[in-house]
Amino acid sequence: MPAVDKLLLEEALQDSPQTRSLLSVFEEDAGTLTDYANQLLRAMQRVYGAQNEMCLATQQLSKQLLAYEKQNFALGKGDEEVISTLHYFSEVVDKLNVLHSELAKQLADAMVLPVVQFREKDLTEVSTLKDLFGLASSEHDLSMAKYSRLPKKKENEKVKAEVGKEVAAARRKQHLASLQYYSALNALQYRKRMAMVEPMMGFAHGQINFFKKGAEMFSKSMDSFLSSVADMVQSIQVELEAEAEKMQLSQQELLSVDESVYTPDFDVAAPHVNRNLIQKAGYLNLRSKTGLVTTTWERLYFFTQGGNLLCQPRGAVAGGLIQDLDNCSVMAVDCEDRRYCFQITTPSGKPGIILQAESRKENEEWICAINNISRQIYLTDNPEAVAIKLNQTALQAVTPITSFGKKQESSCPSQNLKNPETENDKIVPKTTISIPKAEELIAPGTPIQFDIVLPATEFLDQNRGSRRINPFGETEDESFPEAEDSLLQQMFIVRFLGSMAVKTDSTTEVIYEAMRQVLAARAIHNIFRMTESHLMVTSQTLRLIDPQTQVSRANFELTSVTQFAAHQENKRLVGFVIRVPESTGEESLSTYIFESNSEGEKICYAINLGKEIIEVQKDPEALAQLMLSIPLTNDGKYVLLNDQSDDNDGNPSENRGTESEA
Repeated sequence: MPAVDKLLLEEALQDSPQTRSLLSVFEEDAGTLTDYANQLLRAMQRVYGAQNEMCLATQQLSKQLLAYEKQNFALGKGDEEVISTLHYFSEVVDKLNVLHSELAKQLADAMVLPVVQFREKDLTEVSTLKDLFGLASSEHDLSMAKYSRLPKKKENEKVKAEVGKEVAAARRKQHLASLQYYSALNALQYRKRMAMVEPMMGFAHGQINFFKKGAEMFSKSMDSFLSSVADMVQSIQVELEAEAEKMQLSQQELLSVDESVYTPDFDVAAPHVNRNLIQKAGYLNLRSKTGLVTTTWERLYFFTQGGNLLCQPRGAVAGGLIQDLDNCSVMAVDCEDRRYCFQITTPSGKPGIILQAESRKENEEWICAINNISRQIYLTDNPEAVAIKLNQTALQAVTPITSFGKKQESSCPSQNLKNPETENDKIVPKTTISIPKAEELIAPGTPIQFDIVLPATEFLDQNRGSRRINPFGETEDESFPEAEDSLLQQMFIVRFLGSMAVKTDSTTEVIYEAMRQVLAARAIHNIFRMTESHLMVTSQTLRLIDPQTQVSRANFELTSVTQFAAHQENKRLVGFVIRVPESTGEESLSTYIFESNSEGEKICYAINLGKEIIEVQKDPEALAQLMLSIPLTNDGKYVLLNDQSDDNDGNPSENRGTESEA
């Protein structure tokens, strides 16, 4: 279709079909223009809304940049530099916010408003004139139809004149409406071109002014600032890359370790234990009682701080006090079916908490650390050095200076002594003796008993028909009738140090090794309490008697004593091996270690004499010969060991002058 410039006003009165057809083209164009104008207005309103939101957003951004300084960061490294930079950026954003506000106002006035006016004025005017033209055309058609129905006969001039006037008025009205409508449609073709261009001119001018003012405001002052900020960011990036590379290498190094690091108890056979710790931290299981006989275990994080043991549950901010470790004691305990348990005892002797470590090494290190802390080493100037010195001193104190070979060369075996006074007259040939290893004497990890425990033979069955015997070893007859019939009776004041099972009784070296391990265990575990008893040696038994109640604590047949010896360096240490038959038909060997107020050789001499009496009791002549070799007092008693013993303070012991009655 060829382009149509405009509607001809001269053809408005005739209202021909061609004119109507051309009018429909203009009306279709006006409808399309209305739809497009509405879409364009929505797009421009969106631009204006975005610009308006930009103003609000920059205002909020400026406030948020200033709020960084008020944040309570837990880690504030480098915050001063960041705060000053953000303050400057806040000022820049405030200036930009002013420019954005001006741009939003200009977009509203120069872009959105012209489109709104075009739609509300021009397009609405065309739509209104279209409606008026339609009403006028309808009235003209009605009047023409009425005029056409006038009758041919008996024409009424008056009615005809009225209808003619009505037709003329309708035609005039239609002509006027069509002229206005055609003129508006013709003018719309020009106005639509201006309506499309003017808003974009306003948009362009607004943006140009915005950028121009922004360039004038920031081009010079911002260049140096942005350059310095870029340098700062670059330096931080370099530090980040270096730190990332370092962390990557650390990860590779940590992941390349042996699998034993992840195994809880990889060195259970021979753990490398640090006994000089003065502080310790790690996870332990804490035993708690939930009823009379039921207990629960909870895994918690424990650590030492000064002289205190603290516990911190996972997720807690700080730890709480669990135990004051000053002057307390700690030792390993057997606890139900759990391994590596130890108990902390208060200075008053009251049992405290029971904890479980995850490995043997952790168990021993915790015990050593708590022992060191209980001595208040942490209060010294150099706690680590003091801990090392104390542990070395303890090990030296319980380790014999001379070797087993030197002991053999220095004196004869203790069980062969007849009298200490003849010791210097004996000649011991210097022969090379094979010294067994410690593993051949005592099994590694053998438990040590630090208190007197009655042998199983002391507990009689209650259903044997005889009168019940006190299970705690208290005998009703405190006069010990077997001692009245004994040819030998001598009392010694001793303190029980410990006992342990051994593998052999063929050599006295097992006693020396037991002494070393018992004393070492006492020094390492900080055990100072000892049970004092009276050791009565008769020709039948070795009896340990409570000095307060005179109750028998333990009773050993003299025939079951297979080895006995005194320490070669510490003369007050003495020990003996007991062979006890088991219910399975086998025999068990146990070594008992004591500290005596007198010399241990005197106890060995008494035991040896008692065993000799047992041997010669079958031969009266040999028995008489043995008794004649022992000096008598004025009242007819045999004196054992004329060299009387002194107690620890150098004073005569209350055992001085102990005699035996033949």
